[in-house]
Amino acid sequence: MPDTEPDPAGSRLARIALTWLAEPGNEAVHRLVGAVGPVEALARLRGGRSPDDSTRTASSARLATADPLQVAAAALDRATRVGARLVTPEDPDWPGQVEDLTRLARRPGSGPGGTGSGGSRGGAPPLAMWVRGPWPLAEALARSVAVVGSRAPSEYGRHVSMEFGHGLAEQGWTIVSGGAYGIDACAHRGALAAGGCTVAVLACGIDRPYPTGNTAMFDQIAESGLLVSEWLPGAEPLRHRFLTRNRLIAAATAGTVLVEAGARSGAAQTVRRALALGRATMVVPGPITSAVSVGCHEILRDHPQARLVAGVAHVQEEIGRIGIDLAPPPRGPERPRDSLDPQAARVLEAVPGRGSVDLDELAGRAGVDIRTAMRTVSALQARGLLTGADGRYRLPPRSATGVGRRGDLTDQAAGPTVGG
Repeated sequence: MPDTEPDPAGSRLARIALTWLAEPGNEAVHRLVGAVGPVEALARLRGGRSPDDSTRTASSARLATADPLQVAAAALDRATRVGARLVTPEDPDWPGQVEDLTRLARRPGSGPGGTGSGGSRGGAPPLAMWVRGPWPLAEALARSVAVVGSRAPSEYGRHVSMEFGHGLAEQGWTIVSGGAYGIDACAHRGALAAGGCTVAVLACGIDRPYPTGNTAMFDQIAESGLLVSEWLPGAEPLRHRFLTRNRLIAAATAGTVLVEAGARSGAAQTVRRALALGRATMVVPGPITSAVSVGCHEILRDHPQARLVAGVAHVQEEIGRIGIDLAPPPRGPERPRDSLDPQAARVLEAVPGRGSVDLDELAGRAGVDIRTAMRTVSALQARGLLTGADGRYRLPPRSATGVGRRGDLTDQAAGPTVGG
C-alpha cells in the first residue's frame, strides 16, 4: 500500500490540494500538472496564475476559505480513520487505462454536459483516487466491465442486471458501477452474491457513500471489493459530480453494458463516453413501449458500433479473448427427430397425423422403395417414433416421445430456436 503520510512538499499532497481547488477532471489543471508537475501547478494556482478564467475563479474562491495544503493534510487524516488510502499516477497500483481520458478531453463535447472541450470541463484523467477495500486498484480494474442503467428500472431491468452482475463475476470479471439505486445496485449485489469483486465509483467522499439507503451494500463492497472516489473525504454528492464520475467508469473498464435508460439518462452519457474512448459498448434491448428503454434503443440506432447483448455470453464475447470467449449459437431443445438422417425423417414425415398407413402406401408417400421403407420403419419403431400393428403404422401419442400427431410434429419442426 502506498505511503499516505502527510508531506507538505510532496506531489501526493499537492495532487490532493489541486483536486480541492479545481474539481476532478479539470482539463486545464491536468495539462498544467503534465507540463510542470503537481507541486509547481499548485504553487501557480495559489499565486493566482491559473491556466484559465474559470479555474482562476473557482480556485480563488476556495483559497479565500482555507489553505489547500492544510485541507489536503486533513483529508489524508480523515481517510486513514475510515481505512481508505490514496492512489496516484506515481503508484504501481494506478490503473493506466484511465489515462485514455487525455484524448477524450480534447474532443468537442467532452465535458460533463457534452457541450464543448478545453478549459476546465471535467473530461480529463484523475489526479488521484481515494480507495477503500482489500483489492489493489489496478488489479481489480484489470479485468472489469461496467454495468449501468436507470435508477428506477423495471422488474425486467432489475433481473437482467442481477443476472449480468452474478454471471460475469462468476467468470472472473470485476463489476463496476456507480452504487446508485436501481440497475447499479442490482449489478453490485449480483456480483456480491457470486462472491466476486465489485467496484463502486462514487461522486462524493469515500467516507459518505451516496445514496445512504445503500449503506449496507457499500459496507459489503468495502469488505470484498472497492469503493473509489476522486473527491476528498467528506465531499458532498453534487449533481455535476455524477456526470464527471461517469467518465471514470467508462475509462476504467474494458466495456460498458447499458441495461435500461430513459431518454435523459446519466447512464446513457456513460455509454457515450465509452464509445468516444473506443471501449466495447453493449446495450440490452427492452420493450419498445418501455420508457426506461428509450435511451438504450437510441444508442443502438445512433451508434452502429454499439452491440446488442442478450446474455452474459454475449458480453464475454465482446470484452473477452478474441476467438475464444465466443457466445454459443442459440439452439432450441434437442428433440427425438433431430438426430434422424434425411431418409428416416422423410419416412416419418410421410406418416399421416391421424390414422394409420400400410407399408406400400408409406413407401409411396415417402418416395422410397419397399425394402428401404421396411428397414426405416423398423429403426423408427426401435426408437419409439413409430408404432405398428397388423401391418399398419401410426405416430405414437406425443406424450410418449415428444413427436405426436401431424400438427404437433409440424409445430416441433418449425419451433422457436431460442428459449424452446
